[in-house]
Amino acid sequence: MAASKTDPSFFENVFDVVRLIPKGRVTSYGAIARYLGSGRSARLVGWAMNLSHSTDPSIPAHRVVNRNGMLSGKHHFGAPDQMQKLLEAEGVVVVEDQIQDFKSHYWDPNEALDLER
Repeated sequence: MAASKTDPSFFENVFDVVRLIPKGRVTSYGAIARYLGSGRSARLVGWAMNLSHSTDPSIPAHRVVNRNGMLSGKHHFGAPDQMQKLLEAEGVVVVEDQIQDFKSHYWDPNEALDLER
């Protein structure tokens, strides 16, 4: 069943996954969507990240990037460089909105959370 923009449980599920991303690691919108069984809902994960800035407890939305390691959601963080600063504080190097050594920082919920079950 596909998720929709009005499905609050899908957004909560996205937030739950994002809260599990370890510091210094990143994942993609699509990886979260696939983990939640909605592989074609990467854009909807992005909508959830847009709303995540007003949640309590907080959501580490800065750890969610596009499939190529680009900071595609950076304009939702207030200051243009805030997302980069948050990632760099966790040891992730970003150059021109691109995570350097993306593969070593990539966290796949399908693999990581499968191990925890």
